[in-house]
Amino acid sequence: MKNTKEYLIPFIGLKPGKHHFEYQINNAFFEIFDYSEYQNSDIKVNVVLEKKSTLLELAFEHKGVVNVPCDLTSEDFDLPIKGKMKLIVRFGEEFNNENEELLILPHGEFEIDVAQYIYEMIVLSVPLRRVHPGVKDGTLKTEALTKLNELAVKEVSIEEENKEEENIDPRWDKLKQLLTDK
Repeated sequence: MKNTKEYLIPFIGLKPGKHHFEYQINNAFFEIFDYSEYQNSDIKVNVVLEKKSTLLELAFEHKGVVNVPCDLTSEDFDLPIKGKMKLIVRFGEEFNNENEELLILPHGEFEIDVAQYIYEMIVLSVPLRRVHPGVKDGTLKTEALTKLNELAVKEVSIEEENKEEENIDPRWDKLKQLLTDK
């Protein structure tokens, strides 16, 4: 993992109360984590750090779009995403991040790196199945769909089926009578 210096929040010099931090996330951020699932991304992340006497409360919120391929048509589209996450930071003897809502930092720490939490919050807010909105409402026009429509089996109407039955060779009627005469 590369350097995440711009996502370090030094809390040691902050006064008790709420402090706001804002980040603009694009694909360069995901390259830090070697994550290349998105063709493009534009996400605004707001972090509110509330410093209390014995702990820190972090409230993450994000909203934006990621450009992803559709799982059905492989067409790229902008998928709007948004989400929220809360994190409580306490101080203890050793570092512990086993609980997803509680982070324990050793006494003497003076800053917190929020990059991993921002990354996880964004990645988890993207649905597993991504379907282009044009597929849902039927407005998507692609070369693949056009070709499939050309090659689709045409439905035969009931009238055409009846005409085909009327044009049966009369010799077959004699054979059918043999089956029904039993």
